[in-house]
Amino acid sequence: MPRLPKATVLVVASALAVLAACSRGPAPAANAGETPAIVVTTAKVASSPWVDVIEAVGTSMARESVTLTAKITETVRKVNFSDGQSVSAGDVLVELTSGQQVAGLAEAQATYRDAERLLGRNRDLVAQGTVSRQVFDTAQATHDSSKARVDLLRAQLSDRVVTAPFAGVLGLRQVSQGALVAPGTVITTLDDISTIKVDFAMPERYLAMVAPGQAMTARSTAFPGREFAGRIVSLDSRVDPVTRAVQVRAEIPNADHALRGGMLLIVNVLRPEREALAIPEIAIVQVAANAFVFRVKADESVERVPVTAGARRRGSVEIVEGLAAGDRIVIDGTVKLRDGARVAEAPPKAAAPAPQAQVPPT
Repeated sequence: MPRLPKATVLVVASALAVLAACSRGPAPAANAGETPAIVVTTAKVASSPWVDVIEAVGTSMARESVTLTAKITETVRKVNFSDGQSVSAGDVLVELTSGQQVAGLAEAQATYRDAERLLGRNRDLVAQGTVSRQVFDTAQATHDSSKARVDLLRAQLSDRVVTAPFAGVLGLRQVSQGALVAPGTVITTLDDISTIKVDFAMPERYLAMVAPGQAMTARSTAFPGREFAGRIVSLDSRVDPVTRAVQVRAEIPNADHALRGGMLLIVNVLRPEREALAIPEIAIVQVAANAFVFRVKADESVERVPVTAGARRRGSVEIVEGLAAGDRIVIDGTVKLRDGARVAEAPPKAAAPAPQAQVPPT
């Protein structure tokens, strides 16, 4: 291959250099070596009201609850209630066969009325001295015996009538008309659920933080997003030596009867409100067991500050040590930072335009 002249080689090399320079574009500015500021979101630390929450698991119970049973062996004559019915105290729920006792009571009442009249006549005759005191004492004994007989038959009749001992809601009916019942046979249940009691165990370390009258809330998976507010009414007098927990009882108003006995409830005991330094949880950078935040200095650079976190709640965390009110910290963008980096505040996000109403074509 013949060698090109040296002049030709220089011309070709110059042309290639010019083409390469054009492809690279304009030369950078003189201050291009300076690191640009990192865009972050910041906020000032401020003191705010804080309510500590102690969480536990509890079981609901009716304020009053009873299983209604028969007292004697007899057949059911009449059932006066239906499943789930609300009743008042004293309402007659079930009547047992009582014809023999009703007839016996009528006879005993007639005997008692006669004995009462006889006792009245003898009382007057004794006052006049016409009859002896012994005759009056006999009439008094007959009167008292007749009255006791009436009371006995009335008690037997009351055993044949099952009534509601208090106002509440009945459960499922367990007997039918004509059925033979015996002492202990379950007829139905009765619960007063106008107020619900909640029993839950609290570790003994919280014993000094919980007292009667303290506010609490409860949640149930049956009602997502709903909280039931109540108050603690009492604490057990003993701590369980095995679990080292104390039983706590609270009461929750239940006017709409949403809660029932036996439900599992997540209980939150609310301590008195206090002031605390709280920051968003995303502002904390966790490295092993150490936590720190990036604090913005006056020259818009950041410094890494170790902090001690306290209680947490719904995306916020209390700062016990490391920050003071008025400090400006980085909330969003911490993953891009290092100690001494310069930052710039991110511009506020523009609000989304409101949707325009569509006009139907004419």
